[in-house]
Amino acid sequence: MGTGSSKNPDCSSSHGSDDREDQGGGQLYVSLKMEENSYLLKSELIPHVYGSVPLVGSWDPSKALAMERESSSMWELSFVVPPNHETLDFKFLLKPKYSNSPCVVEEGPNRLLTGGTLQGDARSAVFRLSGGEVLLEYRVFIKADRVSPFDLAASWRAYQENLQPSTVRGIPDVSMNSVPESGTEEMEVIVPDPTIVYSSSGIVESKSVGTLSSLQKQDGQRGLFVDRGVGSPRLVKSPSLTTFTVDQNVHSEAKDPIPAAAGAVAAAAVADQMLGPKEDRHLAIVLVGLPARGKTFTAAKLTRYLRWLGHDTKHFNVGKYRRLKLGTNQSADFFRGDNPEGIEARNEVAALAMEDMIAWMQEGGQVGIFDATNSSRKRRNMLMRMAEGKCKIFFLETICNDRQIIERNIRLKIQQSPDYAEEPDFEAGYRDFRSRLDNYEKVYETVEEGSYIKMIDMVSGHGGQIQVNNISGYLPGRIVFFLVNTHLTPRPILLTRHGESRDNVRGRIGGDSVLSDTGEVYAKKLANFVEKRLKNERAASIWTSTLQRTILTANPIVGFPKIQWRALDEINAGVCDGMTYEEIKKNMPDEYESRKKDKLRYRYPRGESYLDVIQRLEPVIIELERQRAPVVVISHQAVLRALYAYFADRPLKEIPHIEVPLHTIIEIQMGVSGVQEKRYKLM
Repeated sequence: MGTGSSKNPDCSSSHGSDDREDQGGGQLYVSLKMEENSYLLKSELIPHVYGSVPLVGSWDPSKALAMERESSSMWELSFVVPPNHETLDFKFLLKPKYSNSPCVVEEGPNRLLTGGTLQGDARSAVFRLSGGEVLLEYRVFIKADRVSPFDLAASWRAYQENLQPSTVRGIPDVSMNSVPESGTEEMEVIVPDPTIVYSSSGIVESKSVGTLSSLQKQDGQRGLFVDRGVGSPRLVKSPSLTTFTVDQNVHSEAKDPIPAAAGAVAAAAVADQMLGPKEDRHLAIVLVGLPARGKTFTAAKLTRYLRWLGHDTKHFNVGKYRRLKLGTNQSADFFRGDNPEGIEARNEVAALAMEDMIAWMQEGGQVGIFDATNSSRKRRNMLMRMAEGKCKIFFLETICNDRQIIERNIRLKIQQSPDYAEEPDFEAGYRDFRSRLDNYEKVYETVEEGSYIKMIDMVSGHGGQIQVNNISGYLPGRIVFFLVNTHLTPRPILLTRHGESRDNVRGRIGGDSVLSDTGEVYAKKLANFVEKRLKNERAASIWTSTLQRTILTANPIVGFPKIQWRALDEINAGVCDGMTYEEIKKNMPDEYESRKKDKLRYRYPRGESYLDVIQRLEPVIIELERQRAPVVVISHQAVLRALYAYFADRPLKEIPHIEVPLHTIIEIQMGVSGVQEKRYKLM
């Protein structure tokens, strides 16, 4: 096909992928690379390629091929040009990562590749941003080779000869279809994809497999949509009293009531939804405790943990409501127990926050964490009345008798709380907060009513106790287990991928190959770094997967115990193990497209999804929380994406796209002030 003329319309949507593109079926293999010469805006702009043939969008920017980040400064895209399109006219363009803003096309004439030869001189790609005021420049590397398609198809031939296709790829993760007996009704329980918009057609698109399945609608049939977590869509009983339908208005809202989850979370959800009362689908965790006892710290950790497991969780801080409504200039007298105006104002603000939390739950939210002192029975009884019939509620009380920890928390409070942001005198702020604390202590009533968990002297990590009263259900049980293992002891956690492997060089996923020469160099550099960084931390340990590339990376490290975790193994690519993304796209196009649509939920045939990886990593997270000494985790890209997302509190949908480059150490510092991050690029 001949060359086409360049057109540069604004992009109306982003259509990118982090996968390498198809081999196409032809012979001309093209490799394009762009190296950033400037770090300006590099995290917000993704390089793409578009051009004159359908493979690269036929000059439609919305169909441009996304380049993949090969290193911190290099982007790469490889593809095979079909035999009838060996004259390729193309340009580079930049698309915004998080918006629908117009794309930016490179300056200058089109680039022309004819029969594997680049016409004209190689030149840098220059982009003009911000109305022409900013220039962004990339060095360009273009390589074209003649290759045999048979060289790329060996693993696929073995797959065709030895593997029968799965017959259950179109079935959702959680489904139950009972066989109706004579004279009885049939019940069907289905967990649909969370991105579905339900319509009267009865057709549901399952993005995890990229197929369509029909929801049968028969007279006398009951249909119940079951959530994968605690919450669920609202149910509306029809006038016939024999059929349930989903409230269309709930799903037309922006709020998505169905969370992402798999395994045990999904199994527990089905049981709770079918056997438990309606209000149990939403959970309110109401914190109780004096100031400076670690309530907000506990709330933040719990929110992060539950979100990571797939539960839609939100932290409602009543102090923020108070400051928004009443301002930040409230003195200690405002918090006195004998100040009726102050008590009324604080109860009014608490009721407002509780109403917001319940409204959020009714729109699809699952777990609300209500963060306030809630130090009197009268306040707690008010909250229980408001929650009655709308959500399940239990109290989480934090009690700390360690004066050193309390003193440290008070000083952090003065430094970080917006209540004292305008107080230039630290000592004056300290005295005011001490007076506030005394006012709370005079009227404080410990929890003895309802369902509750009491954490007594747990934050130090040196023992303590947890008291549990009238706590039941899967999720409350998981919360108790998590809280038993959390503490405030500062310590670093170092996350790194294995050194470059030979399969990395060949572009093959999965496998169990040894390190390349570059990977062996990184292993030595990593050992030097760890021995210097942790020279005074002799209780530190090294965790690896059971795959040899992580074990070999850890080998040069001496002086620390090494522990292999099967849970840290790379995501199981199933029948695709050992293949390149180009081979998958060419030989298994349906699987390739399904993964491209939803990498979070996509499960490789006979393999795993990212949600599966999260489920098997939960014991690793619990143990990392429990550890009081530094830990070095040497693992794989998908696994480290999931672990990093937990500590950084990143949404589940972002996990498959988080950058975890080779030969880089991510240091997570855990402590009383939260989670902080540093990165070290060793090569």
